[in-house]
Amino acid sequence: MTAETFLSLLGIYLFIAVGFGAKWTFKEKIDDRTITLLSVYFLQIFLTFWGLLKRPIDTELLFAPALYLAITLISLLLMIPLARLLFHDTKERSIATVAALIGNTGNLGIPLGIALFGEASVPYLTLINLVNVFVVYTIGVFYYSRGEFSVRQSLLNIVKLPVLWAAMVAIALNLAGYHPSVAVDKTLMMGAYASMTMQLVLFGIYLYGIKLTQINLRLTAWVNGTKFILIPVIAFGVLGMVEMSPMVKGILFLELIVPLAVANVNLASLYNCSPRSVTVQVFITSVVFLGIAFVLPTLLKMF
Repeated sequence: MTAETFLSLLGIYLFIAVGFGAKWTFKEKIDDRTITLLSVYFLQIFLTFWGLLKRPIDTELLFAPALYLAITLISLLLMIPLARLLFHDTKERSIATVAALIGNTGNLGIPLGIALFGEASVPYLTLINLVNVFVVYTIGVFYYSRGEFSVRQSLLNIVKLPVLWAAMVAIALNLAGYHPSVAVDKTLMMGAYASMTMQLVLFGIYLYGIKLTQINLRLTAWVNGTKFILIPVIAFGVLGMVEMSPMVKGILFLELIVPLAVANVNLASLYNCSPRSVTVQVFITSVVFLGIAFVLPTLLKMF
């Protein structure tokens, strides 16, 4: 692993440590629920607009994110019956079904992708991350809210989230040819980076409350097996059947195996779907990925 790749990872874990240290110092004075609401309902709107208005959307770039979505949906279709068979608790089943699909394509995937593939990867990384945003706020919201809500209410929860509507508006503006001015772009960028930083800090806050006795070994084995074995195998199979630049295949594979996103914790907290258990899964996949990161350059050469 290069020094630049290592520094990219180190920067991510630094902000997680900030959240952990803040909760450790101030305890109950820090309200994680309030931070979740601020991030999900306000700051992530800035992140969505900033990402979608970064450059014009054209058909040449759409194949990679479309393929990312296809692999995600294939994985989901496999996990739905398997999770139903293995997990009887509704909340555990929801986590087992969707957690591994929501990877850290933004906070970790984008800087790591740039470190491994250079600036030429930015358009692909951005669009794949945007597809992941839609996965988070459709499939993710549906399954995490299913832990406590009916099917009808889970569907309504998707519609209620402002970030989904913000994405639709931003796409419409992009297709209409709107280009934000320097001042507007800087404002959106400030909100976007605040959102990414807030999510990492929130992850650290949740880590503080984790106890080893809270680790569900069966759920942990399932989530890690899905993230680092099942999804990569599906990705290899699908990518092997398409004609595409080796660099783009490498970017797609990287974005599919990055550890679980903090958005999992946000949604689990928002819909009371065992947020501590979800935080454990995010943390463990992040630790496992640190080991995988050392052999990533070798893995990516296979494409």
